[in-house]
Amino acid sequence: MEISALLTSAGINISICIVLLSLYSILRKQPSNYCVYFGRRLVCGGARRYDPFWYERFVPSPSWLVKAWETSEDELLAAAGLDAVVFLRMVLFSIRIFFIVAVICIAFVLPVNYYGQPMVHKEIHLESSEVFTIENLKEGSKWLWVHCLALYIITSAACLLLYFEYRTIAKMRLGHITGCASKPSQFTVLIRAIPWSPEQSYSDTLSKFFTNYYSSSYVSHQMVYHNGIIQRLLREAERMCQTLKHVSPEINCKPSLKPCIFCGGPTATNSFHILSNEADSVKGMELGELTMTTTEQERPAAFVFFKTRYDALVVSEVLQSSNPMLWVTDLAPEPHDVYWKNLNIPYRQLWIRKIATLVGAVAFMFVFLIPVTFIQGLTQLEQLSHAFPFLRGILRKQFISQVITGYLPSVILILFFYAVPPLMMYFSALEGCISRSIRKKSACIKVLYFTIWNVFFVNILSGSVIRQLNVFSSVRDIPAQLARSVPTQAGFFMTYCFTSGWASLACEIMQPMALIWNLVAKVVTKNEDESYETLRFPYHTEIPRLLLFGLLGFTNSVIAPLILPFLLIYFFLAYLIYKNQILNVYITKYESGGQYWPIFHNTTIFSLILTQIIALGFFGLKLSTVASGFTIPLILLTLLFSEYCRQRFAPIFNKNPAQVLIDMDRADEISGKMEELHKKLHNVYSQIPLHSEKSSSKAECSNPFKNQELPDPEKLKPEEGDAIAKELWGYQGNESGQEYDAKSCPSASPEHLSPKLIELHKRN
Repeated sequence: MEISALLTSAGINISICIVLLSLYSILRKQPSNYCVYFGRRLVCGGARRYDPFWYERFVPSPSWLVKAWETSEDELLAAAGLDAVVFLRMVLFSIRIFFIVAVICIAFVLPVNYYGQPMVHKEIHLESSEVFTIENLKEGSKWLWVHCLALYIITSAACLLLYFEYRTIAKMRLGHITGCASKPSQFTVLIRAIPWSPEQSYSDTLSKFFTNYYSSSYVSHQMVYHNGIIQRLLREAERMCQTLKHVSPEINCKPSLKPCIFCGGPTATNSFHILSNEADSVKGMELGELTMTTTEQERPAAFVFFKTRYDALVVSEVLQSSNPMLWVTDLAPEPHDVYWKNLNIPYRQLWIRKIATLVGAVAFMFVFLIPVTFIQGLTQLEQLSHAFPFLRGILRKQFISQVITGYLPSVILILFFYAVPPLMMYFSALEGCISRSIRKKSACIKVLYFTIWNVFFVNILSGSVIRQLNVFSSVRDIPAQLARSVPTQAGFFMTYCFTSGWASLACEIMQPMALIWNLVAKVVTKNEDESYETLRFPYHTEIPRLLLFGLLGFTNSVIAPLILPFLLIYFFLAYLIYKNQILNVYITKYESGGQYWPIFHNTTIFSLILTQIIALGFFGLKLSTVASGFTIPLILLTLLFSEYCRQRFAPIFNKNPAQVLIDMDRADEISGKMEELHKKLHNVYSQIPLHSEKSSSKAECSNPFKNQELPDPEKLKPEEGDAIAKELWGYQGNESGQEYDAKSCPSASPEHLSPKLIELHKRN
């Protein structure tokens, strides 16, 4: 690929980014878009907005970048939780390591590649991208020791940074465990596969078992019931509440009659209908359907509560019976994290479901080979013109060829990739995950495997097949084949960085779908309601993208270092944009407690080892025995470092330490809080949400929004010169002066509103 094609792609994407970021800085200031760009700040609800007019509201400004940069990690932890902090530390790690890599490789490796063999160089924009790769070196070149030395520096810096990050995040996870002393999941164990007995119900069987074997620690239990008419009634009530919010306030519940213009008869002026008698409201419902206390509705699963955290930990780790398929125990997820639908799945089906989803994911990966191979054909103009002779005239035009080879392939690949995350999330749900955080983590791993395989390996292999009509014939040929293919695909990887990196970040901050939906709701349907749909941060899509760019950066560092400045720009933009989105848009309903970091660590180690294998293959192709000999020990040292981290830090992310839990139990017993905690356990895991009880159970826990204060409308007047007022508008309380009721509608439920924010709203 020529540099001019890369510059064309870069120019198109830079223009898109500048336009979208400028539009965002204007649209975020408009009052009608506040629910799109500041959804998290509207989490308290029940406020009407103060809408001053000033000229700066229609002028682009970079102030949001400054605010995102100035927000500290402690403020972010209080606002969005540990997962958000861990994600941004991933981005910071990428910035640090690739700054080191860019300095080393641009300063030393790139000049060696460019002047690798005597030749007459053209102007930079007319050069081929392969001139800047290691492929430009001649065989037996003594300059290959520069690449080997750079590889050692990159690996040492990456391992050192990974160690310090792993140690810091492990401490943060321990702080996450101890920082929320009233977390009900620490006292609760999820029991599945309860054996069936014809003489008694599941509840009686469970009570008898735990009274017999855990009489000193067993407190009580809460059965899981079949999803029936109660859940449907709750969903219908929530929909009705949303519908009533859209009704004009002038309409009252008393039907007023006026003559019909067609028949002259009386016609009701509103949409409410009065039932003839009270029995019609429950017509067709049997009494047994309105309760979930019958034994027929019980499922062989339950939440069992224990007196101490240590007792719950022991029960969750111990095999309960001689049959491992019965009395299966796990530490319970947090109440808002429970995925109730999957608790109805029989435990004996789970292994079949996992195999089926694995087969489905692999099959989809192979189906995806078709568009990837087609995309690689677009990057090979010579082969494309031979296959389609009628395109030769169009392909001879320089601008058309630059757009086709430099921009179009990455755009098509990204469009196909939009179908991947929802499908992988569906596969993860079919596996039977007991919590939403585990489901999202499982989807993250699937998307990561899919992305690395299709974007990196399949593009390399398909490009090799198109050019050479062969692939490696044995395992020993893998390093050499990868070494031949990576430099030839460096141009495509750079264009993919522009399109999937820069442009995707601009689309992320613009939120085009939410913006369009908000426009339709306000203009077309005339919906003046202030409700909004809260969003969760898409870790299952953004972490794989971040790791993919890390893989591309490491594997191309000594092979084709021209990609490094563009990756560094992407990581820096990602840090600011994601931080802004986490602070303003996404709300934290549940989190995994930093469980995504081991995925990042392991994938980074894989990227380093893959880079070393590719370099080893290239040193062999260039007949440099010295460089090859020094690369093999580097691979072994990287593997030893990975194993040390796995033994030292990984168990903290898999299990809760007994020492920490025992200390927490003793502290609660001394302070007299243990009995109060026991009283709250039963209701927090109720399948029918009791809002007040949920709120009280969360009141003592550190809330992710506890440090956030609502803006004061008096301080936000633009004439007072407040800088905040130039971007936001103030709030004013409800005109009626009534207290905020968390039970009034779904948007005010504890799922969207913390007790501390309710109290803060009342005070304001």
